Amino acid sequence: MDSYVIFAFNGNPTCFIHVLLNALDVHEKGYEVKIVLEGEAVTLVRSMEEGNNPLFRKVRDLGLFDGVCRACSAKLGVLEYNENSAIEVIGDMSGHPSFSRYLEKGYTILTL
Repeated sequence: MDSYVIFAFNGNPTCFIHVLLNALDVHEKGYEVKIVLEGEAVTLVRSMEEGNNPLFRKVRDLGLFDGVCRACSAKLGVLEYNENSAIEVIGDMSGHPSFSRYLEKGYTILTL
């Protein structure tokens, strides 16, 4: 089975909805897919959770989020919130999630 990881960098909620829609589509087609929030996208955890966004909730409940960047969360002032969310805070490359972590597991990396 093919495996994909989507690194979401864009903090625009409309763009992020497309990340969620595509992850759900890929998952529903039987592929393995994970989402990693990086860059400005780390700020969306709060607005999506507090807004009770149904797509965000579905992706979270399916376990498709693999993590949210520790360094970007700290830099953008959302580390404490993200650490208390249901998404793991990760950062094995100077505080950021590394691509190599996923390449070593055979994932194809997509960035949006």
